[in-house]
Amino acid sequence: KHMSQGKTGVLIVNQGTPDSPNTPDVRKYLREFLMDGRVIDIPYPLRWILVNGIIATFSAPKSAKEYKKLWEERGSPLKFHLSDVNDMLQDGLGDEYIVKFGMRYQSPSLESVLDELKAANVKRIIVIPLFPQYASATTGSVNQKVGEIMSKWQIIPPVTYINQFMDHPRFIEAFAANGKAMLDAKEYDHIIFS
Repeated sequence: KHMSQGKTGVLIVNQGTPDSPNTPDVRKYLREFLMDGRVIDIPYPLRWILVNGIIATFSAPKSAKEYKKLWEERGSPLKFHLSDVNDMLQDGLGDEYIVKFGMRYQSPSLESVLDELKAANVKRIIVIPLFPQYASATTGSVNQKVGEIMSKWQIIPPVTYINQFMDHPRFIEAFAANGKAMLDAKEYDHIIFS
């Protein structure tokens, strides 16, 4: 009787969120996010001065006020909704898969989540950045970070990167169904897709 093959790891990734809506955590999040050379594409010394000297210093208190308006009992909506999606995807895929979610910036960090998949000895990893359309500052940054982390591993399993899915028929159907539900509930003067 031969050993069963390992499971497939599925890593779903979103941008990130501060650990709390308090100014120090918002400042920490802004620094990590905005110091990414794919997000602000200027030379490092100028980016450092801009982010640490101006943006993080002056924007963090204002941003913290906005985050406090969004924060719920379960915490950051981005984080707890992603956790819910993670659980639904795990249920839908079944026992042959290990589904984990991570954030490109802050927690759960990509490094910690990839370490969990590594410890589970997955046979391959599918990375799904949750941005429908590829952009260097989002999907490109996630893919680069995953590659940097895994480059330090002794054994690197095969990795599949899902770079975009905006034209997948099931995504379009879901988007249309959500739009229809909103239009059925209320009449709007204008509709903006973002």
